[in-house]
Amino acid sequence: MLTPDYFDTVERHFRRLHEPAFGAPHAAADPSIRPDGAAIAFTGSVFTELVGRPRTRVCVAEATRVRILTEGAGSQRMPRFSPDGRLLAHLTDAESPGDFQLDVLDVATGTSVWRPRVPGGAVEYLSWSPDGSALLLGVAAYGADLAGGQGSGTIADGPGEMPDWAPEVDSNSSEDGARSVWIAELGTEPGNGTVRQVSRAGTNVWEACWAGPDALVCVAGSGAGEESWYTADLRRIAVADGSETVLRTGGRQFGVPSASPSGRAVAVVEALCSDRGVVAGDLVLIAVDSAGGAADSVRIDTNGVDVTSTGWPAEDRLGWAGIGGLDTVVGEVDRASGKVTEVWRGTETFGGRYPELSFSPHGHAGVRHGWDRFPELAIVAGRSVRTVASLTHPGADYVSAKAGVAEEVTWTAPDGTAIQGILCRPAGPGPFPLITHLHGGPVWSFRNSWSLAFQGTPLLVSRGYAVLNPNPRGSAGRGQRFAEGVFGDMGGAGAQDVLSGIDAMVARGIADPERLGVMGGSYGGFLSAWLITQDERFAAAAPTAPVTDWISLHHTTNMPHFDRTFLADEPRSFTGHYVERSPLRHASNVRTPTLLTGGALDRCTPPGQAREFHRALVESDVESTLVVYPQEGHGVSGFPAVIDHCARVLAWFDAYMAPEPTV
Repeated sequence: MLTPDYFDTVERHFRRLHEPAFGAPHAAADPSIRPDGAAIAFTGSVFTELVGRPRTRVCVAEATRVRILTEGAGSQRMPRFSPDGRLLAHLTDAESPGDFQLDVLDVATGTSVWRPRVPGGAVEYLSWSPDGSALLLGVAAYGADLAGGQGSGTIADGPGEMPDWAPEVDSNSSEDGARSVWIAELGTEPGNGTVRQVSRAGTNVWEACWAGPDALVCVAGSGAGEESWYTADLRRIAVADGSETVLRTGGRQFGVPSASPSGRAVAVVEALCSDRGVVAGDLVLIAVDSAGGAADSVRIDTNGVDVTSTGWPAEDRLGWAGIGGLDTVVGEVDRASGKVTEVWRGTETFGGRYPELSFSPHGHAGVRHGWDRFPELAIVAGRSVRTVASLTHPGADYVSAKAGVAEEVTWTAPDGTAIQGILCRPAGPGPFPLITHLHGGPVWSFRNSWSLAFQGTPLLVSRGYAVLNPNPRGSAGRGQRFAEGVFGDMGGAGAQDVLSGIDAMVARGIADPERLGVMGGSYGGFLSAWLITQDERFAAAAPTAPVTDWISLHHTTNMPHFDRTFLADEPRSFTGHYVERSPLRHASNVRTPTLLTGGALDRCTPPGQAREFHRALVESDVESTLVVYPQEGHGVSGFPAVIDHCARVLAWFDAYMAPEPTV
């Protein structure tokens, strides 16, 4: 289906978007507010050509302008100001691609004052101790798995290159691919500091934060494999000797822990989660006793908001951010009185997959963006938002002028449940050919964001398509009960939520019932493959990184705990939901032309899932095309593969449900 004309059209689109910003940051992540509240350091993504993925640089937004602080070889990311604002720590892989190590800059001069190396692994994250004398380093052993939200694949192999013949090795050793936590102590001068491991052998630390100057709070467990994250608990680890105290366990997952400066209070989010690093749920506050144990804990009532980010502006002041329906919400908890205050609520997004803020007494900093707002660095202070600096450029204006409008829509599922979504559509009246885009997870959600989580969405709208982005049950933003609605029922009531949304768009005159398409990635890939086995209304489908056979998925994925949890079944029986909810088992029902996309490096939903379904469709005489990108993992993110993928998706839908030509 793909012709040179389609590739050239999409390439011109992305060049018009990105070329005006070549050499400057076009995207931002990892905000860190300076202690005085006057500037925000962040990771900026910088293209100089549309090849591969952008280099990342440490940048600072201040007084309406953005400066790139780091240049040279490799990429730099995750800047963090020291408590006194004099130093800026970040990570760099200048010595070996993907092998990130600590680098500490003097803010006044911009020069590196300390660049130690952690042996045997790459640093994934860092944070300063409350007194600024040391840095916490989260370290992943070379070859450790990346999460699906990181694109899957593995951490770098370490210094030097592996020979072409080197095998891929997988074992059930608790040490293979382990993650640990280290402390970098600056010493009298940063240049003569020391680095040492704190966590003990056999403890796998997924995430950690300081809890006062002498302890850490960690999401940790005993297994190193990706599936072990789902059963990790919350622990306090002493910096002096690595001794551990379990603070909290449970049947759900933990994420984004933070502690008050003294370490006597700990906040953590507890939730049913699909993926490591994508946590949205209940805010739990734990009081720590003098012996380092949990004196008591309380679940904070955030009025239905799923919390995704936490931090402590002061000892008795806990800041949090999260999702309330389709809104981003920022709030605070006063520990002394227990009062919970909603500080700010808005329809636009702060952060990436979920709201993320850097909390301080002077305000809370983040990356704000929306369908018609290019990313900017901003500070939530009081009940208002102040823009520090925008990354906008003429390429962003070009996209906004073509991308139509995005609006919130609601409808009612067959059982009476209210379902929300975001509809992106061309200007003017319908009906339009409608593509339903299904998000991954399933515990994730669409929000009002730049490009609505798919770089091709504005392009599709500019070509005359409406794109419905639904948040069916299982999505974040409406509390744990709503998220748990998909538990044991993947492809069940949530699929009906989607179909009823399509029905609503047809009834409202937005969608042409003869031109309906469906696409999605990861869980959205499963659901789009599943829907075409259950309903013949779709003219075309384009699943990416799908699950099509839950049994083979369980035996080939790096996170088998996921399918057991969300199917609420046991794969060894080779019956039940593992069979009933597998698109492959119903492939003979499909009549919809299907474009299947996979990444050869994907360890979450390996490309064999797409291959199996493609073969079944071919044998059922259904029009099917399989595309596997050799350098991509869980999704398509590198250029020119992004251009190729978007061109194929556009060409596929044009072939079977193209908009009517405009006069």
